[in-house]
Amino acid sequence: MRYTMMNHYVIRFFLVCQLVLGAMFLPSIAAAVSQPEAQEAEPEKGPHRGRMLRDGNFAVELAIFETGVPPEFRVWVSDDGEPVSPDSVDLQVKLTRLGNVVDDIRFRAEGNYLRGDTVIYEPHSFVVTLIAHYQGKTYRWEYDNFEGRTLIGDGVAEAMGIATETAGSATLHQTIRVYGKLVYPPSAKRQIQARFDGVIKQMHVGLGEPVSKGQVLITVESNESLKTYQIQAPMAGVVSELFASAGEQTAGRTLLEVTNTGTLLAELAVYPADRHKVKTGAPVTLSINGVDAPLSSTVSGSRTSLRSDQARLFLADINNADGLLSAGLFVSSDIEVDTFEVPLAVKRSGLQSFRDFTVVYAKVGEEYEVRMLELGREAGPWVEVLGGLEPGTEYVTENSYIIKADIEKSGASHDH
Repeated sequence: MRYTMMNHYVIRFFLVCQLVLGAMFLPSIAAAVSQPEAQEAEPEKGPHRGRMLRDGNFAVELAIFETGVPPEFRVWVSDDGEPVSPDSVDLQVKLTRLGNVVDDIRFRAEGNYLRGDTVIYEPHSFVVTLIAHYQGKTYRWEYDNFEGRTLIGDGVAEAMGIATETAGSATLHQTIRVYGKLVYPPSAKRQIQARFDGVIKQMHVGLGEPVSKGQVLITVESNESLKTYQIQAPMAGVVSELFASAGEQTAGRTLLEVTNTGTLLAELAVYPADRHKVKTGAPVTLSINGVDAPLSSTVSGSRTSLRSDQARLFLADINNADGLLSAGLFVSSDIEVDTFEVPLAVKRSGLQSFRDFTVVYAKVGEEYEVRMLELGREAGPWVEVLGGLEPGTEYVTENSYIIKADIEKSGASHDH
């Protein structure tokens, strides 16, 4: 006796196509789902809320029991409506899971029922084959007990952007998110003064003008010798401040300022809860408004004093050779505080919720099925997996919500 849900898979397959791609692109699919087949009747339930399997007067109730124990099968047998002693029945159940993984379960008598010897691990999704021997006769049933499973053709999955990867080991980089701004390092600025007081005969540069090292900036006529001399740029940079003009006396004051814009410092505020985690040399990834690609650097040190809000400013050098960045820009940054290898991890983008579990969707052929996960540490795009998934499993990493929506639409129940 065989019960199947394949017709539901086909209907759901067409519905997903229509939902995601639109009826205007898939008119044939829209027509195919316009008159779905009548839904199969719910299977008969027994007094212990298990599934009733009948052959003439002989009946078996198969239930998953998990009150106070890990999930296990329990079976009650009756003949012509009367309970049958469990000692008089030889029973075996075979569960065929997705990917042809088979669990063989034997039973022993306990009280007025038969108790399975194997934990029924999640997901409870399999083809059930039950064979019972009673009074010289063999009874056999087979039915689908699927949950969290759906069928989507590879062509449709590709069109919907469903992407997969193989689960395996990964290097996790644990980071903390901090914020700050760009400033110039102290050595970036030079204030230019005249060596001997005199009259400024000529200003050779203007505000904002780039200068090279050794370039003439100012010509001065000495008050004592009445001879002219030139002031040259001590370094390459930009004229960032201009305090004097031709014809004025130098008078011992600062005449202009040159700033080397080739290097900036990111001042990153780290609060007490995370301060002990940040080490000199730690990798830093910075994001700046208006800059498409993130910038990479390392922690070069920190300010000795704390801010008024108790944050310490950690520093990271930023290459600004192209001159696109400016002091004062606000930045967000991820500082790496730990790196570790894990034997099994999945992409965070593939995670979904299913009942009370966090899951990914395993892919076998053109079928997808939930895998309930026990999760560990998180870092960046990765999450460590402690249980619920076998290494080497192909799983959905992108657009997994489409799989979830299709499964929820199918209404496949958790049959206990």
